[in-house]
Amino acid sequence: MFVKVCGLSTPDSVRAAVDAGAHAVGFVLTPSPRQVSAEQARALLAEVPVEVAAVGVFRHESIAEAAELAEEAGLSWIQLHGERTPQEVDALQERGFSVIRAVRMDDPDRVFADWGEELLLVDASIPGSGESWDYASVRERGLDSRRWLLAGGLDAGNVASAAEAAQAWGVDVSSGVESSRGVKDLGKIRAFVAAALGE
Repeated sequence: MFVKVCGLSTPDSVRAAVDAGAHAVGFVLTPSPRQVSAEQARALLAEVPVEVAAVGVFRHESIAEAAELAEEAGLSWIQLHGERTPQEVDALQERGFSVIRAVRMDDPDRVFADWGEELLLVDASIPGSGESWDYASVRERGLDSRRWLLAGGLDAGNVASAAEAAQAWGVDVSSGVESSRGVKDLGKIRAFVAAALGE
């Protein structure tokens, strides 16, 4: 099970995720309670070993803006939210980035098509809300042969059952490992990664 912990903003939270065995960590570079600057993300990157994917998360930014900020931060992965196109995914890959494309569980089927991104992320209908949803419903989207991450309303208590219900390739968490909005809880990070990995 591939595990990504997102919205990290302190060295301690990054170390907790990495030490617990997360395969990817996410830094939010778009307006959010979890937002960090490109400079802060670059500093946090010092805590990330080379084998762990370091992801810059963007929502409203243009592809050029996202690429510029990610390059400034030293990040090689970009996660795209919002209305996007296959051409935008291509443009980022041509600049050397690996792409995670986020969709909502209730988006139309055409949005779930394979655009060549490295990973698809399937989120709740209101991303970032922390609301759980009918995880098994995503199995109707025909993602069996693809690498994709389940997100939205996950925590240490439900991640194993949700991933099994969805037949997910991986999982992504942010609010489910927080003590308050935007504030990560190191114990919850460790517990989530352990539960996701079946430890």
